[in-house]
Amino acid sequence: MLIPLKIDKISKLIPSVGTGGQFKYALGNPRKILQRIIISSIGGIITFLISISQTANQTYNLWLLLTVCFFLYIIWGPILESSRRNLQFKKYKFYSIFDGYVSDIYRTERIESSREQSNRQGRLEIVENKRTWLVLELEDEDGYLDKISFPMENKHSQVKVGSNIRCLIASNNRNFDRDIYLSDAWLPNSNLWVGDYPYLLRPAFEEICYIYLK
Repeated sequence: MLIPLKIDKISKLIPSVGTGGQFKYALGNPRKILQRIIISSIGGIITFLISISQTANQTYNLWLLLTVCFFLYIIWGPILESSRRNLQFKKYKFYSIFDGYVSDIYRTERIESSREQSNRQGRLEIVENKRTWLVLELEDEDGYLDKISFPMENKHSQVKVGSNIRCLIASNNRNFDRDIYLSDAWLPNSNLWVGDYPYLLRPAFEEICYIYLK
């Protein structure tokens, strides 16, 4: 079942500025955090050295500001990334709450990173870091909708075929019959949230589901 929502409801469900959970997601894995630290440190040191050489110049304050921005990149970088993703979701024209069920569940392996290293024979070989993702296919009384995938964790063992599932659907097509985009999803029977990226303000979504689907 699809329940249309007015545009003004979306701002209550998806924030313009990234939340704590979205910041944590955008911060990334240890490798990505290390990359941000390296960029922040190198950029900050370079601009700081330039600012020292500009003490008698009108551009000194500008270079000093750039230095601060680089050193704070580890903080504002994830905030900017999560805010950008939120705004991309909010650019669509039509939104609906999807109330359906899980019609199929399967696993897939995805490569998160790869690197070259020498084997015992001294030859270079590619070592891949893989992670198991869970894929849920969603349906309602009108048939198949789409699928949602996310990194698998122990808690996801609660998800079963036939489980009730709800999420937000966005599209530029009023009938939602093509080019749809799904948010993270809520399984009310087990009070479990699933999804790759936490788009929704979850208490707000649970409340609006209670109002429209009680």
